[in-house]
Amino acid sequence: MKHHTIYSTSDISFIRNYTLLKNRTIQLSILILSLFFIQNNLTAQTILSKIVIDAGHGGKDPGASGKYSREKDVVLSIALKTGQLIKKKYPDVEIIYTRKTDVFIPLKTRAEIANKKKADLFISIHCNSNTSPQPHGSETYVMGLHKSEANLNVAQKENAAILLEDDYKEQYDGFDPTTDESHIIFNFFQNSFLSYNLDLASKIQDEFSASTPLKDRGVKQAGFWVLYKTTMPGILIETGFLSNKNDEKFLNSQEGQLKISQAITTAVSDYKEAHDAVEKEKITHKTVVKKEEKTPITLTAENKKTTPKEVVHTPKKKETPKSPVSSAPKNLPVFKVQFLSLSSQKTLNEKKYKQLPKVSSYKYKGLYRYTSGETSDYSQAIDLQSEVRKLGFKDAFIVAFYQGKRISLKEAKAMLE
Repeated sequence: MKHHTIYSTSDISFIRNYTLLKNRTIQLSILILSLFFIQNNLTAQTILSKIVIDAGHGGKDPGASGKYSREKDVVLSIALKTGQLIKKKYPDVEIIYTRKTDVFIPLKTRAEIANKKKADLFISIHCNSNTSPQPHGSETYVMGLHKSEANLNVAQKENAAILLEDDYKEQYDGFDPTTDESHIIFNFFQNSFLSYNLDLASKIQDEFSASTPLKDRGVKQAGFWVLYKTTMPGILIETGFLSNKNDEKFLNSQEGQLKISQAITTAVSDYKEAHDAVEKEKITHKTVVKKEEKTPITLTAENKKTTPKEVVHTPKKKETPKSPVSSAPKNLPVFKVQFLSLSSQKTLNEKKYKQLPKVSSYKYKGLYRYTSGETSDYSQAIDLQSEVRKLGFKDAFIVAFYQGKRISLKEAKAMLE
């Protein structure tokens, strides 16, 4: 005679909860393993020659809705305009669209398109919405931690497109965009291209602020499935709120869409020039560095280029030579490398800051920004950016000034032509 164990109601409840927890733990473990697999297979960075432009939503997924417009229509128009402008500026760059028409493309497929094409950059374009008509403005996201509930909510809304797929549980390793638990997985993941992403995102927000009426809501981090699955630098742009009357009007106008596309193109152009210069430097670094170690560089009229390393060391002579990295003519723009932003001003006494050449600060949009170096030669600024990043400041990027006022890189470079 077999002996049957009799379980109480509390025992059964415990077993069910335990089983549920165990299943979720297994699902999260699978996701974590896939995260490491992706990081180990990230594409090597080279000269930027392939850009994927992803118009969010589409087909049966309308995305956010305003009083008279839908996100899927607005972002498709902006995406196509942006691709055309980039192609016009860089004919040799391949532009890849995840969709050119009103069709539904799964999030997983969007990432696969970029990965299979071995793209160098992924730009996903979206519109925001809110239950209140008050929030307005643009914000650009990079893959990272949910630093606020608002960021999590945005990620959940964009990831919700997964639910429109019949087999989403199998296709997305058990990921459920409706639960906070599933999004917690992204706290284990920091994108290997974070410094690249932050650089481009900052440039885009600067351009939006300079050339559109959209409020600058800043650069933010959150867990977006489409960014997590791509194996190259990528950002997600929330161009504005369709739930806000003024934003919706601007986003639906031909002038507004053109300004947004031009701003994205300018930011991509600035990013590409700086990125390509750094990559070219990496290619020649091994051979050039050995030669420079044996042959000291002397500043002459014929050799004006000064590397950031030379500025770190004080010359033995009392006379301080005029270095283009430490000073600049008054009638030319000045380039600096920004490496830190703080809500309050402080003296940077730590050892890691003392190795940086000529540290200075300025207040911009309510924050104190700290920069290194100073030059009117953009190529030297790129060299300095590379050097600052090598010193541990991976998110450092170039900013420009004219007569003490910060200006866009586009304006600064135009002044040098």
